[in-house]
Amino acid sequence: MQNVLVTGGAGFIGSHLCDRLIRDGYKVICFDNLLTGSKKNVEYLLSSPNFEFIETDITKPLSLNLGPLNYIFHLASPASPIDYQNYPEETLLANSVGTLNILELARKTGAKLLIASTSEVYGDPLEHPQKETYFGNVNTFGPRSCYDESKRFAETATYVYIRKYDIDARVIRIFNTYGPKMQKDDGRVVSNFIMSALGGIPFRIDGDGSQTRSFCYIDDLVEGIVKAMFTGRTRGEIFNLGNPDEFTIEELAEKIIKLTGSKSEMIFSGKFRENDPMRRRPDITKAKAVLNWEPKISLEEGLQKTIEYYKKS
Repeated sequence: MQNVLVTGGAGFIGSHLCDRLIRDGYKVICFDNLLTGSKKNVEYLLSSPNFEFIETDITKPLSLNLGPLNYIFHLASPASPIDYQNYPEETLLANSVGTLNILELARKTGAKLLIASTSEVYGDPLEHPQKETYFGNVNTFGPRSCYDESKRFAETATYVYIRKYDIDARVIRIFNTYGPKMQKDDGRVVSNFIMSALGGIPFRIDGDGSQTRSFCYIDDLVEGIVKAMFTGRTRGEIFNLGNPDEFTIEELAEKIIKLTGSKSEMIFSGKFRENDPMRRRPDITKAKAVLNWEPKISLEEGLQKTIEYYKKS
């Protein structure tokens, strides 16, 4: 049985990935400091002999004896706007010092490594849709910079370790993802709107609702993450992982209102948040060609699954 480490494994995406890896027959070690993750997300896995949860902070020296490692998925970082603006220093350290610690662990163990980056490395893009070759339009000195720039550092650090130490690493850039286990108050637009709809509370929408996003359901994303790691000849490659279907925020609100039967009204603020991207849509041509991956779940289907989860939780 092969051994896998997932950092940030008790988070939204990480917990779904742990579940998938256990089902695929791997022995999984989950690291999380529970700053923004929750042990409840992996509670049902704790009884599995192939799952081990370790509460630890990857920004501290990794003195644990983990034994042989075959694969490392590095997902540890606050990721929602509320989280990384509440914890800017922790975000900065997770993606810089934390990433360097994980890169060093991969070097020492020879484990194959996947680094989770983000579409935020593109900033407020001047290229649309965004290809992996686009360098981005990012502010180094704004409210989102702790996340955007630390992820860009993580990518650069990965490149250095690939070139200097010949480690087997690849990078994925995750676009807006949603689904069960998202925290209700994480500040993401899907969770905000669903909770408003279920509570009959007005939807508060930035600007005039014309901003666009592309929403990928969690099961599709996890499939892409797994393929990025286990597909051959992906060393040193960067892949956009997201759904290329693009919707305005107003269109998203309308879909959620329809699916929930809510009476909630939409209230537009008339102004946009600082440095918040106006348009976001991944070009996934490379992931299709190299990984044979593309999302399968429509926005309506994914929203319905997510709404049902929130109703029960």
